[in-house]
Amino acid sequence: MNMMDSHAATPASAEERGTGGFPIPDGVFAETVTEVQHYTDRLFRFRMTRPQSFRFRSGEFVMIGLPNAEKPVYRAYSIASPSWDEALEFYSIKVPDGPLTEHLQKIQPGDTVLMRKKPTGTLVNDALTPGKRLYMFSTGTGIAPFASVIRDPETYEKFDELILTHTCREVAELDYGKDLVTSLKEDEVFGELARAQLTLYSTTTREESPKMGRITDLMESGKLYEDLGVPPLNPETDRGMICGSMAMLKDVKELLEKSGLNEGANNKPAEFVVERAFVG
Repeated sequence: MNMMDSHAATPASAEERGTGGFPIPDGVFAETVTEVQHYTDRLFRFRMTRPQSFRFRSGEFVMIGLPNAEKPVYRAYSIASPSWDEALEFYSIKVPDGPLTEHLQKIQPGDTVLMRKKPTGTLVNDALTPGKRLYMFSTGTGIAPFASVIRDPETYEKFDELILTHTCREVAELDYGKDLVTSLKEDEVFGELARAQLTLYSTTTREESPKMGRITDLMESGKLYEDLGVPPLNPETDRGMICGSMAMLKDVKELLEKSGLNEGANNKPAEFVVERAFVG
């Protein structure tokens, strides 16, 4: 699915891709960057080739790094593309002095990115018991795994209604989610499902926008449910996935538990799941 204008590059050999003279470590894939898009001075996305043998479940994350040292730095990145996509997409923050992101933010089409071979994570449909309504609570780049989940047909089969909340400080930081959902609702394959079942609820905490406030405040006040036209959280019908800042994870988790929902895992499905892997 081609969501946005991008720069394309033809795949090249590992030698041509510029691995900085460092050998590719064992147990990792060396893949070619095919698209890069910068949203703000803090946010960007990129796509890269997908190894033919690589399998993952929508919502999982992988460890990625760059071939710029004898022992590359790896960080956990949620895969933003769905499991059926022929390429892999990632959505990242830019950290000026981050061990990885300081360099990753400068990648160009044709560059090499390293990826460890084993995906993992809790933000998968398998970790939730069946329900009527799926909430995906995200802040910042925490929307990335949900970009995968909302493009997976299984999600639409398992739940009648999908609600994706995305909270950022500034309006421009919401663009990735807005572009994603708009393209999905216009897509030939997913359009009908997305228009009928998917709602994006975007809020800002600093810059003025149509909807403002921390998602926890909007949940506690009841404004979230009022705006959406749905009843408050109910463990009989509602399921949740949470991904974002540490403070947000803790606060939303407490609110879901207060509403009677229990945390699940891959080996013990329940009413909500939390992703605790971070990028930095």
